[in-house]
Amino acid sequence: MERWQDINNVVVVGLGITGLSVVNHIRKHHSNIAIKVMDSRDNPPGAEQLPTDVALHTGSFESEWLLSADLVVCNPGIALATPEIDQALQSGVRVVGDIELFAWANSKPVIAITGSNGKSTVTDLTGEMAKAAGLRVGVGGNIGVPALDLLELDADLYVLELSSFQLETTSSLNTTVSTFLNLSEDHMDRYEGMEDYAEAKRRIFMHADNALVNRDEPDTYPLESNATVTTFGFDSTQFGMQEVDGRTWLVDSGELIIATDELSIVGKHNWSNALVACGLLKLAGVDYQQALECLKAYRGLSHRCQVVAENSGVKWVNDSKATNVASTLAALSGLSLDGTLYLLVGGVGKGADFSELAAPLAALNVKLCCFGRDGHEFVPLHDSAVQYASMDDILAEITPQLQQGDMVMLSPACASFDQFANFMARGDHFTQLAQQYSTQVS
Repeated sequence: MERWQDINNVVVVGLGITGLSVVNHIRKHHSNIAIKVMDSRDNPPGAEQLPTDVALHTGSFESEWLLSADLVVCNPGIALATPEIDQALQSGVRVVGDIELFAWANSKPVIAITGSNGKSTVTDLTGEMAKAAGLRVGVGGNIGVPALDLLELDADLYVLELSSFQLETTSSLNTTVSTFLNLSEDHMDRYEGMEDYAEAKRRIFMHADNALVNRDEPDTYPLESNATVTTFGFDSTQFGMQEVDGRTWLVDSGELIIATDELSIVGKHNWSNALVACGLLKLAGVDYQQALECLKAYRGLSHRCQVVAENSGVKWVNDSKATNVASTLAALSGLSLDGTLYLLVGGVGKGADFSELAAPLAALNVKLCCFGRDGHEFVPLHDSAVQYASMDDILAEITPQLQQGDMVMLSPACASFDQFANFMARGDHFTQLAQQYSTQVS
């Protein structure tokens, strides 16, 4: 409560579901505080749900409101370098985000997850496994439910995905365990360089009891933290992987956890995600052994290397979220199958260079199925490449050829808006076709 002393006037910058969660939280727990909301959009989402006694300014940021506030709660999508926000900071106004308010209110254990890739899958899987182990779990943050709304669950454990943007305005979050999965170039329009970006993500370790870090990426290690450091990676050290009798196993300090061929999720990056989930749970005092059946059955987030159909030994995988080359490379990394990979690629290439895909394709038994506006750009990458007009045409032609051990994967490396409204619509269409055609495989 002392953090709220002398705070009488709060300005929330940015509406949407996060802004609404901030307004609702303050009104419920600190009803004596006056709240104003501003949003640079003319018609911000959530405006119709805002209580009528909360002032709303739209179309710009109102500097006078910001400079007279006792506290500004800024949406993570709004950079602190925004002139009006920077002016308030320079004038001594405290600027925080919704995760900081969560930290002020929360007294339960927290698992916090950040990284350039894979954090949503790890967050979701960790939450599902914790539930399978018998805990009441709140899962959200940068994925799904805003963190402040999770407090209404009175959970035993909170599992939060946190973006670098959210971490910029967070300084008081106590975590039982935090992880920084990996670092790759992203958001360079917001950061001065990779070190600036990494520094924002490393804030996740500020008040962590334990840090789970990628031993192959030194930038994921905490620089200034009292956290106990545990590592994960692709060798057999601590949380890692090990070959035993021709099978790849996830291991915990040499102890076998589960063989990767027992998992429903596919790809080496997803094996790593599964490994991290086990590591996070162990470091949080949760027995992951109680959740191994959940781990085996987990099929991933929608549109992210998600197995959407399986029949007669053929898997159909929806990775429609792969809208760039890096995502498709991740999907192909460590992919192991007994038969042929039928890989669907194409769409709107956004001027990308697809040549990086040639080497991993050469190492696979693959048939490259190209479609969409820029599908022709993939044809030179592999001798098997065939150009099709549509996804429908591809599946109609290849289904009679499918045999046990094959995989049909949509991982387009392109945007979708030449033929679909968005990548979700593209993935949903693939899923519908996969479930239809999978029944025809004998």
